[in-house]
Amino acid sequence: MEKKYKRVYIAGKYNDDNIIGCLNNIKIGIKRCVDILHEGEFIPFCPWTDFLFQFFNEGLTIEDYYKYSMAWLEVSDEVWVLPNWESSKGTQAELKRAKELNIPIKFLK
Repeated sequence: MEKKYKRVYIAGKYNDDNIIGCLNNIKIGIKRCVDILHEGEFIPFCPWTDFLFQFFNEGLTIEDYYKYSMAWLEVSDEVWVLPNWESSKGTQAELKRAKELNIPIKFLK
């Protein structure tokens, strides 16, 4: 029988008040998702790769990005939150939705 992997939505800070901060947040988020994938037990959804969409489709709005991420969160088995998320309005909304759907939340260190 084939192993069923848990789908884990990785939440955390994306935006920042400058481009360097934003790029660092993207780097941190992608690195954590890769580490989780390498561990082999969980399949992470990595919202920090969304920026790639902008290179290929100029018509997406911020609402499109929010819908995309939230749809994946809603089918995830768990939500894991990276450190330093507290100032992220997106992460706050994701946690609120996870609680509404009774999706377990784990705060990473």
